[in-house]
Amino acid sequence: MSSRTVQPGLSFEYVMWIFTRISGLSLILLAAIGIISAFAYGARTQVDLPTLMRWTFFPNPNHIINSDIPDVTLGWANAFWQVMQILIVFFGVTHGFNGLRGVIEDFIGQSIARPFIRGFIFLLWTFAMVIAVYVILFS
Repeated sequence: MSSRTVQPGLSFEYVMWIFTRISGLSLILLAAIGIISAFAYGARTQVDLPTLMRWTFFPNPNHIINSDIPDVTLGWANAFWQVMQILIVFFGVTHGFNGLRGVIEDFIGQSIARPFIRGFIFLLWTFAMVIAVYVILFS
């Protein structure tokens, strides 16, 4: 009688399961860093709460320019905030598209369409990331 043991391995599904947990925690961490950094930049005396929340989840200097706060673009439009935006977009978009992939694959099962759907979702993810990074860097 032979006993069979399961060998641990890194399958695509397992890696994406781990990534989903890490990206969710990363989004929470990035939001906390965004709020703390905004307070460090003077948001507690310059920005109302809705503007602060907009800034936290998508830190774009245009959100501050469109408020009644004068001349904050130089202090808030820098590489730190651009990196924060790119990280938030990367984790959020990838987290969302991975969830979309999981839900669609639950419905289609093991069919011949699975690689095509994965490819289409990957193309949508790539398009969303390219557009988002373009807007972040050149707006």
